[in-house]
Amino acid sequence: MTNPKIGIIVGSTRPSRIGPSIADWLQKQLKTPYLDVDVIDLAQIDLPLLDEIAMPSDGHYELEHTKNWSRLIQGYQGFVLLFPQYNWGYPAPLKNALDCLYSEWRGKPVSMVSYGGRGGFQAALALSLVLRGLKFHRLSTNIEISLKPADLDSHGHFKAPNQALAPYEFNVQQLSAEFQHVLTD
Repeated sequence: MTNPKIGIIVGSTRPSRIGPSIADWLQKQLKTPYLDVDVIDLAQIDLPLLDEIAMPSDGHYELEHTKNWSRLIQGYQGFVLLFPQYNWGYPAPLKNALDCLYSEWRGKPVSMVSYGGRGGFQAALALSLVLRGLKFHRLSTNIEISLKPADLDSHGHFKAPNQALAPYEFNVQQLSAEFQHVLTD
């Protein structure tokens, strides 16, 4: 029997983003002998802005990139949405990626990992309404990573990611246990 697969969706596509380094760290922390964890980077997926003719809730996709996105998402049993807070909201590419599909998300467990100068609480709050509308199974463990200027270099990247993210290891262990509980029971 294969392990359940969790997809960490990197929600920012900005060239100077810190999300991929957080995703790599998160992947290492979440992976267990009972869970497989992949990183899904929206910058590499490159979805156009809502260009299907039919509504996603109809489940009738005509464009190849939407069909590919649907197949990719169907291969996962749960998700971690990793995103920064932009002006109290979450990034548009993440909203677009979620809105391109509908039934593929239904009932799948999801956790939010937000980050920013104050952890991204406002962005997580805004996104939680979307997750409810898409009928995700929202997990109780969600993480807000506060970026401290002393941990970042002049380009806004971590000087030492493992050290900067170490305070969140316990939260990620809780998240891993919650995924295992939901997906293997």
